[in-house]
Formats: sequence, structure tokens, C-alpha cells
Amino acid sequence: MAMAVHDFTFLFAIGLCFAFLDAYGIGANDVANSFATSVGSGSITLAQALIIACFCEFGGAFLLGANTTETIKGGIVQTSKYTGQPEILMLTMVCALMGSSTWVLFASSKGLPVSTTHAIVGAICGAGIAAFGADGVQWDGIRNIVLSWVVSPVAAGVVCAIFFMFTRYVVLQHDNSFERGLIAIPAYFGVALTIQVFYIIFKGAPSSSLKSASIGIPVGIALGVGALVYLWCFFFLRPFLRRRIQDDEDLKWFHVFYVPFVGRRERAAVDEAESQKEKGEAGVDGEGHADPSLVQLEQGELSFFQKFKKVAFAGLTHDIHANKGKNTDHAHENAIKYDPQTERLFASVQVVSACFTSFAHGSNDVANAIGPLATIFYIWDNASFNSKAPVPVWILVFGGVAIDLGLLTYGYQVMRTLGNEITYMSPTRGFSAEMATSITILTCSKLALPVSSTHCITGATAAIGLCSGGGFRSLNWKALLVVFGGWIITLPAAGVVSGLMFAFVARSPMLA
Repeated sequence: MAMAVHDFTFLFAIGLCFAFLDAYGIGANDVANSFATSVGSGSITLAQALIIACFCEFGGAFLLGANTTETIKGGIVQTSKYTGQPEILMLTMVCALMGSSTWVLFASSKGLPVSTTHAIVGAICGAGIAAFGADGVQWDGIRNIVLSWVVSPVAAGVVCAIFFMFTRYVVLQHDNSFERGLIAIPAYFGVALTIQVFYIIFKGAPSSSLKSASIGIPVGIALGVGALVYLWCFFFLRPFLRRRIQDDEDLKWFHVFYVPFVGRRERAAVDEAESQKEKGEAGVDGEGHADPSLVQLEQGELSFFQKFKKVAFAGLTHDIHANKGKNTDHAHENAIKYDPQTERLFASVQVVSACFTSFAHGSNDVANAIGPLATIFYIWDNASFNSKAPVPVWILVFGGVAIDLGLLTYGYQVMRTLGNEITYMSPTRGFSAEMATSITILTCSKLALPVSSTHCITGATAAIGLCSGGGFRSLNWKALLVVFGGWIITLPAAGVVSGLMFAFVARSPMLA
């Protein structure tokens, strides 16, 4: 009997649940490792990373995510095998989401940064093989994806090394590094925005007429935007940073937009005696510890809403710099440290590169969760399959909310590994790693290769360690080998879970 529209609603409902869990795992793992270098270097807080992710992840998915979503939806299994029985493809995608989400959530709980691209590709392959054997998978597409797994960390590492070594030799190693940094900052901002605008236009938003234009148009627009950004940074951001960091003026973030017209703002002196008095009145002893009785009183007076808020936002209170081991300390000690004021300059650039990386991540990895769900929904709603069907906006929003929740509540686990344990991270290092990662991801996204942001950021982080002055000694090889081990295990682990689930459901006895 042929499938009718809205048959197998229970499969659609189960698919929704596991798509949410898979997207939640992406937030806790892939999005977390995208922001690990920014949070690890201290340029932004976890709460600020969440705010950036809310806008940039969705923007990248909507503007640049179409090609990789189509690859995940129909570019892995042989969809011709499902002709006449789309409900089997629906079941395949549900089992794939089960296998992927199970492994990604387990890895996230252990703080292991794994590839969610590996997980979903392996899970779809596992279910496809369980359904039709080896013929159920498009192996040509798989070979291209596997090749990209090797190329992406190497490419990101090379680009990262170029960025960081240029910054190191031109800016950081000089006695006047702060002055050199003030000259370099506008140029870095201009380059970052030029590249991002070029990719948005060159790859083409779904409704953009510019995606079919000649190459000269996106290049010209991107260079124009980059030039305007450079001029704004030179005349506004540059004096703002000088006055706020070097002159230690009490400038707020909004002063950057009209800083030439802002008079000198001296920072108010803090009276040490008054400060100690305030601490004493607040129930804090001389060593900075709160009175236990006051803590218990405060906890006892928490309302239900306050208790819920404390649990919901617990992930924002974790310190990813804590729990350093001997190997981590050794890697940090062998990395050369540069002028703190110069590093603070690049914290502002790293905020932009963090947005850039998040945008690139959304363009590529959001397909991991919404691709299978889009297939499930289309089959349920049409009783047929079309790999070229557009992804409904509600599915993008659904995935975006789950991703943000994963980052909010569980992202600190993976951030601790990539932002702290592998090598020493500072704003200049983090900026270089993020720029390299985003350029690599956007390039591969343009080629419709669903590369892993985990591989890219790990390759860039490893390159940072090797270029930090201590060579191999600046890397925590134990942590790095654990990450590599997770890469190898991910695809078969997700595939086995998915294949077993499909076989259990499809090959089970049926009631007459």
C-alpha cells in the first residue's frame, strides 16, 4: 500500500525529538568548539558567545547553508532505492538522527570535541547499509567527504600559521608592538569584512539575484565594504582603543561611534578602605570568602524562578580555565607571551572573527541536524521525496533554538578542551585560529563539501601551538591524541547505533 500524506506521524514526532537532541548536541559540541578560542583567550565571555551565536549561526544557515543541506538530505544515500517507498527513507533519517544525537551527546558529556558532520554522515550510512546493503550508499560522495576531512584541518592549520606568523613578526615581537598593533587593527578588520561579504555574495543567498552575477561584482562590492570598514576603524576604533587601553580612560563601548568628540574621561579612583568596608558590610571576610551563614540564608530565600534560573544558566558560571593538568601547564609554560596591552588590542578583532567563525559554522554544520529533519518533514507532508525542496524557515528556527540551548547549558565542557588544554591561547592566537577556520569552512561550503568545523578549529589550534615559540613542546599531545581518537571513533559509532536501530525496527515481526 502506497504511503498517504501525513502517514507515520509518529515517525515525524520521533524525528522532531531526536533532531532537537542532535541540534542540542551540535550547540554543546560544534558551536562550543567554534567559540573555544575566543572564550579561552578571554576576549569574550560565554554569555557573549551565546548572543553572537543566536544571530550569526542563523544568518550563516539562512544565507549560505543551502548546498550542504542538500548534500546531507540526499547526497549520501542512494535515494533511487527508496522510489515507491518514501516511508523507508523517512525511517532511515529518523534512525540516523538517533545514532548521531546519541554519540554527540555522549562525547559532549566527556568534553570530547567530535565532528557532528562525521556523526550524521556515519549515521545515515549505517541506516542506509542496514536498509539496502552497500548499494544503499553513494560511495563517490562519501569519498569526497572523507577527503575533505583530511584537507580541512591541514588547510586551516596552514592559513592559521600564515595569519599568526605575520602578526608575530610584524607586530608582536617589536618593542613598539602596541603602536604597530594600532596600525594593523584597521587592516585586519577590513580584510575580515571583505572576505565575509565576498562569500555572502559569491555563494549567494537563496533570494539574491547577485549569485548569478559575474565574479567582478562580488569582488568590487566586497572591496568597497572592506575599504569603508578600514576607514571607520582608522578614524574611530583606533583612537578609541588607544585611549581606553593605553591611556586607561573610562570610555564605554558606545563612545567608539563618536570618540573624536568625546573629551578626556578620567577613571574614578577607588578608595581601598571604602572598598574593604563595603566588602565587610556585604558579609565578605578579608580573604574574599562569603559568610557561610549568609550564603545558606540566601539559598534558602531563593524563589522558584530564581532556582530555575540558577539551574538553566549554570553553564555560564563554569570556568573553562580551571582543572589544568601537568601536560597543559607544560604546554602553556613553553609558549611565548607577548605585551598584554597589545593582546588586548586584538581582543576587539577577535570579537569580529568570532562572529565570522559562527557565521561560517552556521553555513555548514546546521545542515547536520536540519537536513534529515527536512527530509522527514517533506516525506510526511507530501508522501514523496525531493532532495531539492527548500528547507522551511520553521525548521531553521527550530534547529537554531536547540543549538543555542546546547551552547548555553553544556558548551563549557568542550570549550575547556579546545580553549585551554591543547595549547596556550591569547587574543592574537585566537583571532588567527578563527580567521583560518572560517575561511576554510566557507570555501568548502561553497564547494558543497560538508567539512567539519571541529577538524578546522583543531587543526588551527594545533598550528597555533607549533608557532607559539616552543615548537612541539607548546602542544599538549595527550589531549590532542584524545581528540584524534574521537575523530576515528565517531563515524563507526554513530553508524552502528543508527544501523542497529533501523534493523531492529524494519526487520522486526509485524502484527497481522
